[in-house]
Amino acid sequence: MIGRLRHPLVAVALTLALTVPWIGTVLSYGGYGAIHPGENIAPGLAVLIGGVAILGAAFLLAWAAETAEKDVPTAFAIAVLAVLAVAPEYAVDALYAWRAGAGSAEAGNLAVANMTGANRILIGLGWSGIAIFTIYRARKSADIAVERRSGFLTDVVKLDPKIATEIAFLLIATIYAFFIPLRGGIGPVDSVVLVGLFLLYIAIIIRGDVTEPDVHVGIPAYFQQLSKPRRIASTLFGFVFSGAIIFTAVHPFAEGLEELGLQFGIPEFFMIQWIAPLASESPELIVVAYLVNKARTTAGFNALISSKLNQWTLLIGTLAVVYSISAGEIGTLSFDPKQSAEIWITAAQSFFAIAILLNFEISLREALTLLILFSSQVLAEFYIIQTYSEPALTSNSKLVLYAYTGVYAAIALLLFVKRRRSLKTIITRTVGTARSAFQT
Repeated sequence: MIGRLRHPLVAVALTLALTVPWIGTVLSYGGYGAIHPGENIAPGLAVLIGGVAILGAAFLLAWAAETAEKDVPTAFAIAVLAVLAVAPEYAVDALYAWRAGAGSAEAGNLAVANMTGANRILIGLGWSGIAIFTIYRARKSADIAVERRSGFLTDVVKLDPKIATEIAFLLIATIYAFFIPLRGGIGPVDSVVLVGLFLLYIAIIIRGDVTEPDVHVGIPAYFQQLSKPRRIASTLFGFVFSGAIIFTAVHPFAEGLEELGLQFGIPEFFMIQWIAPLASESPELIVVAYLVNKARTTAGFNALISSKLNQWTLLIGTLAVVYSISAGEIGTLSFDPKQSAEIWITAAQSFFAIAILLNFEISLREALTLLILFSSQVLAEFYIIQTYSEPALTSNSKLVLYAYTGVYAAIALLLFVKRRRSLKTIITRTVGTARSAFQT
């Protein structure tokens, strides 16, 4: 009996059961899009049911990605996982871009605010939090990715040098992002450049060799030993089902959180920029925490970096596409000077994070610096919103954004100078990988 309970399919069934209340709720309310927290369902209930479904779907997604490593390059499997895990963020941002194309001027600002908030959360909480968790966990169980070093907060998480391609593409996208605000909006040229950059990255990694995957145990190991047709079918089901659950549940989950926040006096704009993206990023963070807990730290960080890359390229690039479709003509998604400052600080934070990873490691000290800078800026923004009214609110907010942009950029430049040899190594590796991928 105990052996049966330990069968991998029992765990899969229990995980699927976590999504059943959400599926039942969707069906009982007449389908996706009919659930509106605060109107026809209690916000707390939407958060509870949606959150449990997202948790279950995140595990299914992680198992599918690990199973897929037997048939496709690991980097490609991780990239698919990253895209699906952050798909809810695409949905939320696309909604605001669509409204902007339909004539809502404020919706364009909200699209940018939501996008920049999601990107900064991914690094400020995601990269830093997972690094801290990895080092903490390694004190209780072995993790070859963690290296102990003498000194204050100097323990590091070592990353696989094969991630050089992702770092190089993220650096290119980050440098390009600094110039987007100069044109006052996200337009067709940005879509071509950023989406093209992402497609080029995918074209390179999908041509990589399928190597023997990491040794898995439990559920992924069970599915990997199936015949190829059954294994592929199981993998596709995991990707499609978990993606559908995450896609349909995150928006009501985020709306429920927003309603709860508004009940406690948190401003709507602040909720859209920070709370909604936090909800949409939760599947990604759950998946990465799961991988780290299995001592698959390298795969976890690969997923985080891949997520940042696709959000920083594909997400931004598709905003102008959605806007143009809604408007009925090719156009530019415009935003105000405040959102220009938001893009600059997001690019500067990304620039700093890349500088940290140039030597393929992140120390506890660096992770805490990322976390402190991110948290203090958000708290400062919240204080300004609660304390000032227009026009002082916007001017003080932009002042804080510019100040933090300067801090991020200054530290990053120092690191780039210090680690210039590592940067050269990354460029050399990426060029070599690209040449190998396109050799006939």
